Amino acid sequence: MDWAVIFRPESLALYGQGIVTTLWLLSSSLIIGAVLALVFALALTGPSMLLRRLVGAYTFVIRGTPLLIQVYMIYYGLAQLAWIQAHWDTVWPWTHFKDPAFCALLAFSLNTAGYTAEMLAGAIRETSAGEIEAGQAFGMSRSQALRRIVLPSAIRRTLPAYSNEVVMMLHSTSLASAVPGLLDVTAAASRIYSDFYLPFEAYLAAAAIYLCASFCLIGLFKLADGRFLAHLAPRNNTDRP
Repeated sequence: MDWAVIFRPESLALYGQGIVTTLWLLSSSLIIGAVLALVFALALTGPSMLLRRLVGAYTFVIRGTPLLIQVYMIYYGLAQLAWIQAHWDTVWPWTHFKDPAFCALLAFSLNTAGYTAEMLAGAIRETSAGEIEAGQAFGMSRSQALRRIVLPSAIRRTLPAYSNEVVMMLHSTSLASAVPGLLDVTAAASRIYSDFYLPFEAYLAAAAIYLCASFCLIGLFKLADGRFLAHLAPRNNTDRP
């Protein structure tokens, strides 16, 4: 094994660029996905049967197909349609489909939105009726109770499951290496492998980077759990002498 190659300045620069791309994809897709997930969750739990069925079909397709296929469908499928390519330079939003980073970001955002919407919708449905009744007793309207009671409570209870989704999305960003022109951590490892024929060292270094990032994310969510879910922790009811 030749670990010296991994620590060459050019190799470290590749990994550094890959880390920046990976973190950008992760943070951007989570932000966009969270906004979409909130809208979808409200539709899934709303009074309109049409919206419930449409969004339910969307989340079913997203959760029932591999993310890699979704990336391919957007970059190699949707972005390669003749009528989209004919408007690449003139009509928004088709102007963005010639950018590989946009296609990957779109796929990741739509994917995490589907999973997060179902988690949030489940938490909304499980909100205690007593909490809503208490808000109504204070004179809150339906929308006020939703904004001030239901959503804050549902978001707090979704945190443990959402932490797993964030870590899974971090790992899923490695699929960006399947899109030409994107240099994420996995693509950086692949380039070092192709240049020096050192697959073990290149991919082990990439695995170490993902492991460190996962450790940091898990730690952040544990802090958030302690801050926002402290009231749900079991209490010691042992009688004192």
